[in-house]
Amino acid sequence: MTRSAMAPRLQLSGITKRFPGVVANEAVSFSVAPGEIHALLGENGAGKSTLVKIIYGVQKSDEGEIAFDGHAVSIDSPREARALGIGMVFQHFSLFEAMTVLENIALGMDNPPPRRELEAAVRDVLETYRLTLDPHRYVHTLSVGERQRIEIVRALLQRPKLLIMDEPTSVLTPQEVEQLFDTLRRLASEGCSILYISHKLHEIKELCESATILRGGKVVATCDPRAESARSMAELMIGGSLKDLAPREGECSGANRLVVEALSMAGEPPFGTSLADVSFAVRAGEIFGIAGVAGNGQNELLSALSGERADYEGGAITLDDTPITRLSVTGRRVAGLATLPEERNGHAAVPGLSLAENAILSARRRKGLVSGGIIRAGAARRFAAAVIDAFSVKATGPAASAASLSGGNLQKFVMGREIMQEPAVLVVSQPTWGVDAGAASFIRQAMVDLAGKGTAIVVVSQDLDELLEFCDRMAVINGGHLSDAMEVKGISVERVGLLMGGVHGEADHRPASAERAD
Repeated sequence: MTRSAMAPRLQLSGITKRFPGVVANEAVSFSVAPGEIHALLGENGAGKSTLVKIIYGVQKSDEGEIAFDGHAVSIDSPREARALGIGMVFQHFSLFEAMTVLENIALGMDNPPPRRELEAAVRDVLETYRLTLDPHRYVHTLSVGERQRIEIVRALLQRPKLLIMDEPTSVLTPQEVEQLFDTLRRLASEGCSILYISHKLHEIKELCESATILRGGKVVATCDPRAESARSMAELMIGGSLKDLAPREGECSGANRLVVEALSMAGEPPFGTSLADVSFAVRAGEIFGIAGVAGNGQNELLSALSGERADYEGGAITLDDTPITRLSVTGRRVAGLATLPEERNGHAAVPGLSLAENAILSARRRKGLVSGGIIRAGAARRFAAAVIDAFSVKATGPAASAASLSGGNLQKFVMGREIMQEPAVLVVSQPTWGVDAGAASFIRQAMVDLAGKGTAIVVVSQDLDELLEFCDRMAVINGGHLSDAMEVKGISVERVGLLMGGVHGEADHRPASAERAD
């Protein structure tokens, strides 16, 4: 029987979900055929997360119907979703680091079999889908790609008919992405339908055969990604033209603004990665990228540069020829350093505080939001309002709490808060993590414009495509070690992917020029 003659694996009809003051989904209808890899695309706040939560039983729709394999169903919980044959691999893994792979898999199952039977079933799945994973390894010793395989194996043990993947490649190396795609294609060939959510539109083109595009909670388009360009899909998502990244006005002056020499520091307990002799320099007007899979020392590096940790085992940090190694976080900010960690809620911003109050946290000195120890509330509101306006943050105003913003809008606010201070040096981790194509383009352009004014910028990112798009030079961090800096122009993507995965050797320390032939 052809796919077109079969009942849809998943059929959504008029799905509507309302929250106080907002309609998250409005009359959403589309279908996914058996064995089809179907993309669900949209900007931040378009309604994707709410929709898949409804499909997986985390939330209930207010209106509409769901049919599965041709039968109307009511999915009231994830357990009921799994019983139907719906599995989901979330963007953020739910794993216990101090437990083994096998123990984590058992904890995620509704009715796990005895240990020996479970191990045999896990090994069978690993062999069938050519996945490399040791069931007895402890999670804290695994790479991010290996941790994702735990979630995939756990889902596959349920023999799903529909597998939902939420931003599955956001923390993978290029080689791990290829392995994941091979697994998904094999699943599809066996009849498993896949609903795939990602902001990486070139991956959608490579993997998916159909796509549903949401905007403002509504279905605005359907397309065959193979017949579209990444740009055309992005423009369907945002409902307008996507601007090209404009070149910066200034050039790198050649004068180093940030110099890090032989920085060493113990990893954050209990499973952090120690920094070992990290050295690099960034010139005025230069954008320097640091690529790497999560958990390879990025958090420790940000803590060391920002001054949140000062328990160095060795090394020195200099800003505009002034040593700042012994300065506090505030002292470094006064000297001209701005930093932004990857965790938005709770680290870059306090969820329970208003946007104006969050502006005070890092901009109080550079923007004059405090005078004589007294908060200038009016100035804080005006600065927060300026950030909201300049970075198109969807918020009710400066009095809105950080918790009331979507993840992408909060990311735009905290990025704007730092960029609009025009620091001498900006160090930012994952600047566009979780934001849509339009917002990502805007944030990158803002950093390019800031570099054009002479700011030295360090971008730590797991998104290799992002670094290749707008950085001048880059290095790779793995196991707390930083590779030699490489010119981005003509770089070997394969080499960078291998470095991200931990492949080291003499070839990895050749000058960048030796790789440009690739």
